[in-house]
Parts: sequence; C-alpha cells; structure tokens
Amino acid sequence: MKRLIDLVMGRTRVLIDEGERAVWLYQGQVQGILGPGEQVLKNRDGSAVLERQKLGQMLFLSNYEQAVLDKLPEDVARHLTVYRTGENEIAVIERDGLINTVLAPDSKLVLWTDAGPWKAQLVDTGTGLRVEPRLLQRLLNAGRLQQVSLVEVDEGKMALVSIDGQLAEQLGAGVYGYWKAGRKVGVKLIDLTRQSLDVTGQEVLTRDRVTLRINLAAEYRVVDPVLATGSVKDFSDALYRALQYAFRKTLGAKTLDQILENKVTVDAEAAEKVRSDMAAIGIEVSEIALKDVILPGDMREILNQVVAAQKEAEANVIRRREETNATRSLLNTAKVMAENPVMLRLKELEALESIASKVDKLTVMNGTSGLMNDLVKLAD
Repeated sequence: MKRLIDLVMGRTRVLIDEGERAVWLYQGQVQGILGPGEQVLKNRDGSAVLERQKLGQMLFLSNYEQAVLDKLPEDVARHLTVYRTGENEIAVIERDGLINTVLAPDSKLVLWTDAGPWKAQLVDTGTGLRVEPRLLQRLLNAGRLQQVSLVEVDEGKMALVSIDGQLAEQLGAGVYGYWKAGRKVGVKLIDLTRQSLDVTGQEVLTRDRVTLRINLAAEYRVVDPVLATGSVKDFSDALYRALQYAFRKTLGAKTLDQILENKVTVDAEAAEKVRSDMAAIGIEVSEIALKDVILPGDMREILNQVVAAQKEAEANVIRRREETNATRSLLNTAKVMAENPVMLRLKELEALESIASKVDKLTVMNGTSGLMNDLVKLAD
C-alpha cells in the first residue's frame, strides 16, 4: 500500500543505517543530509540520487562537499563539524579526549559530528614554532607528527635551531618539536665533548732541504657553538688546516738535526699559533703532539751510518780513556816500587807464587841461596 501511495505522490523511501549518513540530490541539486531511519524523498521524475557514507571513516568525503556547505547551513550545523585554519594556525583535533589529527595552516577539515565528540586546540605559529612539551609528548604517543619537525639532542651535544635560515635558539640534551607551518626549520648538532683529530702524512721541507713526512694529533672541544659554526663552514676542517700551516711553517725554518733533537720545542712553537687561531672561532685546543717524523729511505740509511759512526767514535774514546787510566795506574805502582824495595820483593814473591800454582814442576837455576837470603833480609 505504501509503495502505491509513494508512486502516486511521486516519492521514494530509503533506509539509512545507524552507522551511516547520506547526502541526497534531486534533479542534480543537493537537497539535504539524511540521518538514520526510514526517509521519504521526492522522486517524481526518478532523478533522486543517494550518496551514502560510513560514520566510521569520520571524515565527510563527498563529491558535493562545497555545495552542501554553501546551500545547506542547517544540515551542516546538525550533522557536520568544520575546522578551518589560517595562515599562521595549526589545529590539534581530538576525539573522545585523544588526538585524532593535526590540521596544517590554510586548511579545512569536515568531520561527521556524530563520529565525535570533537574538540580542537588552535596553535598560533606566528608567535613561535616550538611545540609545547606536554603537547609534544601527546603527539609522540599518538604517532601524529606529520606537522612536526622532531629534534633529538643526545647528552654531550647541543643543537642550533634555525628558522628560515636565521638562528632561533640553542638546545641542550632532550627531545623537542617545531611546527612545520610552511617555514624551513634547520638543525645543526654540535658535539661538545673532547675530540681528537689526526693529521697524517704531511710533507715538510726542512731548512737544509730534507723532505720529511710528519704525523700530528690534537685534542679539542667546542666552547662557543654559535661562534664556531658562524665563523667558518667546518671548524674541524679549519683546525686541520691550522695544524698543517703552523707545523709546516715552524718545521720548515729548522734543520733536520734541530727537529730530531728537540721535538718538544717545535711542538710548543707551532701549538701556540694553533691555539690562538682556534680560540678566535670558539674552539679550545688542548694537547697537540708531533707524533712521528718519517724520513725518506735513503736518508734513514745515511742517518743510521752517522749514528753507527758516532757510537764507534764514542767507544774509541772510552777505550782510550781506560787505557790511559791503566797506564797511569802502572806508572804509580812503578814509582811506589822504585821508592820501596820491600814492596818490590813482595811483588816478586806474589808473581812467583802465582807461577808456582799453575805448573807441576818448578826448576830454580843457580840454587835458592839468593832467594833465601832475600827472604831473610825481608824478615829482618
């Protein structure tokens, strides 16, 4: 009976489920938004069109969105929640107290009201791009970081944050967030801990025209990150070049012998120049060491020969000194014996005793009377 009446009246009936909504059109024009239940629509010429949408998708996704917003203000107020952001605004949209999405500047978002409840927090990015810490933590937990540039700074480091090419602030260890908001956020991480730098295989021509290769090492740390990054493109490269130049200049003014004899003096002269230059750009240089001086192969052989000759000469001097001391000792002994006949006789007896202990048989020529007489004289 209903169908017959509807046919006579030029209308049709549609059933909208609880979990859906629908936009309906007649003769090509939007007529309204339909809620749940049985709906009666005019359809005399059969041109009624129904566009169904699921509330579970939450977004109002219609081919007729703009027409609905312009022509159906009452239906929009009843069924839809519309958010718009300005040029310097970001909207953090919550559903049932949980962050659902983040709306970028100059954007629009249309949601089904019955899919809510909805709540939005507008952020004015014109007054600052830093995300408030508590809000950042909520965004991290919800995984809604599409509109956030995340900055993570480890212990012992510092972050220099620039916005549109201009330094904005310095950050210590921690996690920070910045709204993208159509601006370029740049981050430069600076290590503040003590670091080492090796300069290896540097060729130096000494004053006496000998080519050496040297290896250097330095320890440094950044004490003024802003000055260090603003003064030079790469401060570690600047230190590398300063070490090269200072040591080449210092060592080039010395002979090979001076370099080999006194490395510490060379280091001190060159290090003072390096420390002064680097302090001017915010870098503190502590230890600088000339680790190795590497000679060419032929020069090493020559030096080995020189060293060997020097050692041989030193050995000859020692031998001559010992011979001189021995001769002087003999001379002193001879003088004592010449002045003391008793001492001379004792020496003769010692010699005789020494000889007798080494032979099996001893023959005394001309008898022993002379020897015994001498013994008697010694006893007297």
